Amino acid sequence: MPNRLASEPSPYLLQHQDNPVEWYPWGEEAFARARAEDKPIFLSIGYSTCHWCHVMAHESFESPQVAEVLNAGFVSIKVDREERPDVDRVYMTFVQATTGSGGWPMSVWLTPLLQPFYGGTYFPPTSRWGRPGFIEILEELTRAWREDRARIESSAATIIERLRGFGQSAGGDAVPGPEALGRAVAEFETAFDRRRGGFGNAPKFPRPSELLFLLREHARTGADAPLAMTLATLRAMALGGMRDHIGGGFHRYSVDGDWRVPHFEKMLYDQAQLVLAYLEAAQAGGDAAYAQVAVDTLAYVRRELTHPDGGFYSAEDADSVPPEHAHDPAAHKTEGAFYIWTEAELRQQLGGDAEAFCQRFGVKPDGNAPSDPQGEFTGRNLLHTAKGLADIASDLGVSEADVEAALARSRGVLLDVRGRRPRPHLDDKVLAAWNGLMMAAFARAGRVVPGGEVFTQEAVRAAEFLERHLWDAASRTLFRRYRGGSAAVPGYAEDYAYVTFGLIELFQASGEPRWLEWALVLQRRLDELFWDQAEGGWFSTTGEDPTVLLRLKETYDGAEPAASSVAAMNLLALSHLTGDSAMVERAERTLALFREHLGRAVPMMLAALSTHHAGVPQVVIAGAAGSGDTTALLAAASGVYRPSALVVPAFTEHRDALSRVLPWVKGMGMRDERATAYVCRDFACQTPVHTAEALAAQLGPRDLP
Repeated sequence: MPNRLASEPSPYLLQHQDNPVEWYPWGEEAFARARAEDKPIFLSIGYSTCHWCHVMAHESFESPQVAEVLNAGFVSIKVDREERPDVDRVYMTFVQATTGSGGWPMSVWLTPLLQPFYGGTYFPPTSRWGRPGFIEILEELTRAWREDRARIESSAATIIERLRGFGQSAGGDAVPGPEALGRAVAEFETAFDRRRGGFGNAPKFPRPSELLFLLREHARTGADAPLAMTLATLRAMALGGMRDHIGGGFHRYSVDGDWRVPHFEKMLYDQAQLVLAYLEAAQAGGDAAYAQVAVDTLAYVRRELTHPDGGFYSAEDADSVPPEHAHDPAAHKTEGAFYIWTEAELRQQLGGDAEAFCQRFGVKPDGNAPSDPQGEFTGRNLLHTAKGLADIASDLGVSEADVEAALARSRGVLLDVRGRRPRPHLDDKVLAAWNGLMMAAFARAGRVVPGGEVFTQEAVRAAEFLERHLWDAASRTLFRRYRGGSAAVPGYAEDYAYVTFGLIELFQASGEPRWLEWALVLQRRLDELFWDQAEGGWFSTTGEDPTVLLRLKETYDGAEPAASSVAAMNLLALSHLTGDSAMVERAERTLALFREHLGRAVPMMLAALSTHHAGVPQVVIAGAAGSGDTTALLAAASGVYRPSALVVPAFTEHRDALSRVLPWVKGMGMRDERATAYVCRDFACQTPVHTAEALAAQLGPRDLP
């Protein structure tokens, strides 16, 4: 019989509805039972596309023997970290503080008062790999709870009090100066892998906010090193196995230092941020190949991760049924099965194009994948760019154009073949925060990719989806999750901050004032609910849910940047659009607060600091939407890499509405019945110009004050 998770909307919780474990969702029913029966709580946190979550589920949670021990001694709770990052953040802080590391699945044992006393990540069913076995841990904790209860409860209470100080900082009274940015660039130079790209050793995770910071420092100072590190890293990622060379998009991370072997899950937040990084790299480096990677990634998102009504799904799993077992209902899913190939299969499908394809992507008869304990990759090939077009053309005695055509045909054939394989699980919930990032990526592409109107339209569809399904205008509440026709979970700081970011980008791409108006509403609501009036910065939660024991402030820009980092960047933009001095004060207080944290840990906050010191010019383009002269000026404004500049489309069709939001734009109209550009700084403008060439000259080569 299904357990209590069967009625939950979360794809992750639904994956566990048939476990013999008597799971509860996070909530009062579980807490009341723990108190009534005087049992500790076993809390398991993960997400639906987490490979090691699947492993632990198969090994332990599907086991009647494990379930018997869990059900007898504990009240078991499942939490989807993507729906409840507030719960995850509290217990991840505990696990990291007590073990020195963290990750998912996360396993934590709590008192009935929800205070943690033991935790870790993945545990095998029995002791191996230097990890204690799950059953042994359960039995030992049962004994300890029975025989040493008072010590456990005292220790748990003490730990919680200590954790309350995590993420707090005295900060400083002043915004750090430009020298802090120079020190941070030097940190990245020290960690940079000059041979392979990226920072540090294996495993290598994409953290696009690092690259966005480095690009801003290149634009601000003209220094070559930040740009060179960024281009080398993005090039290595684009050529390596972490990129899906058939379907577009990027896998979660590379398990090796050469970007060759990916962990195969695909996350929406990675696609969004990498698109932004590749687009900015294309602008800064003047190489359209980087923009093409972004376009391919957007094509993947449109094809596989887009809700029919707009909005974007969360992720695709790493695991799937191997194609040779497609019709076996008992077949075991394996990692990467959807993405890897035998040479024989490729040659059969590609015919005369096979040789060019196999040379390009390093395909070998016995497979190019490393050996793995389960043998899942044995004899198979992980596609990565192994040979240049010129060398292939020389080997085959054809032109480079012929090779490119063969590769394009091959990609189409293999995309069709792969589409008939069993697909990885799709996590089809729509999360506000991640949609904000993806909206920003589509909107940016709409501005900087020639003919990018289709991308702007996709961003508009996403904004309208969020407005329709996740926004309650009456209560000014943004909900976090939409799935199956309903929205739930009031949004966290990151939801408000990320969606605001997406709307600022969408306003610049579409010229529709309604998106800027909504961004301002969301920013005000973020400040009301989450701003720390005493210290500055934004808490992750409202603090109103008593079951979330700690009200924390994120001080690390990880795979997803901290809400405070994104909000500080948003305020720099909004304050230079509205002239609101309170926005400036909050942004500067946040930058000052993070003074002691500045470094590689907070690259998005560093990007905000770089923007603060570069200044934020406003580029107003007055003209009729879609006219040739207006389009030319908009293209010129986006063609120069000025990451701190704000483009303000003052289209004739929206002038009245825009003037209500930005009164200072009211007097900036077309001159001599021609589209006109105004380059302003701190609301003081240069001489209006009419041509793309004149506008480019006013914008200058980089963001110097």
